[in-house]
Amino acid sequence: MRQWFKCIIPFIIFTFLLSACSFGGSNEGLDKNKPATLKVMYYDENAFYQDFGMVFTALYPNVEIEVLSTQSLYTGEQTDYEAAFDKFIEEKQPDVVMLDTERYKKLAQDGKLYNLDAVIEKSKYDTEGLVPGMLDYLKEIGGGSLFGITPNFYSQVLFYNKDLFDQFKVEYPTDRMSWDQVIQLARRFSTEGDPKERIYGLKMGYSGDLFEVASMFASSEGINYVNASKKEMTINTDSWKKAAQTALDALGSDALYFEGKNNQEATMNQTYEQYLLRDPFISGRLAMAIGDNNYINQIKEASRNEAVKDQVVQNWDLVSAPVGQQNPDQSNMISFQNLFAITSESANKETAWEFLQYITGEEYARVKSKSNNYNGLSVRTKYISDETNTRNYAAFYNLKPSTFNSFKDFDKLPQSFWSEFNAATQLEFQKVEKDEQSIDEALDMLQVKGQEMLMKEDSVTQEAAPAAEASTTTSVE
Repeated sequence: MRQWFKCIIPFIIFTFLLSACSFGGSNEGLDKNKPATLKVMYYDENAFYQDFGMVFTALYPNVEIEVLSTQSLYTGEQTDYEAAFDKFIEEKQPDVVMLDTERYKKLAQDGKLYNLDAVIEKSKYDTEGLVPGMLDYLKEIGGGSLFGITPNFYSQVLFYNKDLFDQFKVEYPTDRMSWDQVIQLARRFSTEGDPKERIYGLKMGYSGDLFEVASMFASSEGINYVNASKKEMTINTDSWKKAAQTALDALGSDALYFEGKNNQEATMNQTYEQYLLRDPFISGRLAMAIGDNNYINQIKEASRNEAVKDQVVQNWDLVSAPVGQQNPDQSNMISFQNLFAITSESANKETAWEFLQYITGEEYARVKSKSNNYNGLSVRTKYISDETNTRNYAAFYNLKPSTFNSFKDFDKLPQSFWSEFNAATQLEFQKVEKDEQSIDEALDMLQVKGQEMLMKEDSVTQEAAPAAEASTTTSVE
């Protein structure tokens, strides 16, 4: 890979380094003429050079990068990914690691990551242009200090069709609307007509499952149905009952569109044009839709097709995703998935920090802004906009990321719990939808059933412990 890359370095330098003079002080910390090495953990070598390494190596030709592919973690019969991940770090000794938020928290707590607070201040790293709340979020989950950073983030927003709102004389949605408010807007659109041709108020989720929708509403309020660390069910609370009732009312309104529930036709025999118009928001039949930046790419792709471009939604805009009433300035639809951090044992911290500065800096953001952003949005908000700057792209980042994690400590639950409990929710909520029992009755039943599932596992564990102890005693004797 390195030999191939050296052949195209002159072209990369000519193409990209013309603008490198604007980098300012960000590159002054590392002597570019001094040989250095850097071991970076990433999916694979080709992906790394495509995403980051090509330009970085052009800027720093004396930095020898070794890409440590993580493909081996997900091949073969490996089932304990946590153990495999720890072994990978121990054996490969990377300088830069790529982490999800849970591994980031764990390694930070274990003292295995380099604290970036001091180096950010010393290098005068520009934090003003970053996604608001990102550094605070990463510090909070890191135990109070910053141990990593990411070049991209993922965010869902509420897209809306202005023409449909005008047609039905409904006021446009606004930032920081609650789920209740958005549902009420959706119900003001006509529900008449053939399901394949009619207008829908709001697209959300895939299946239209009552438990799934209720969980989405509850999560926005920071409410979970189980306390995994204590192995206690919490689904029969007033807050969860409200979320379930809101979901039931929303589903009963017939104003919602679900991909799996409403789009039953097979796609194998679709033409390309039919494929482009498969989404009712794109084809102008949906007032509002929850989506990320890839939705914009889909709209653009359809708009470029001569055969269907006149059928594609044109007059659209976006606002922030619906929020919980308790935390109207936070969104659990913002995530930072690929966090890059420097290991505390790295002997190349200066080079590693230079790499982190580059992939989260303004120049990298400017280069990547020319792509379709399939890997998320740049953390540099300056480069989150449309060509005309007329749409509210700030909706992607004008809410702070929520630190609530509905899957927190789920690894502490019995392995069979989720499948068994999911089956129980299907049974009980189907009775609710058939008007055979109330929400209160369903949640009370799920509280009891879920707790029995948790206690059953504890009972098995406790019964196995004396047997194991007796076996150990016998062998010692």
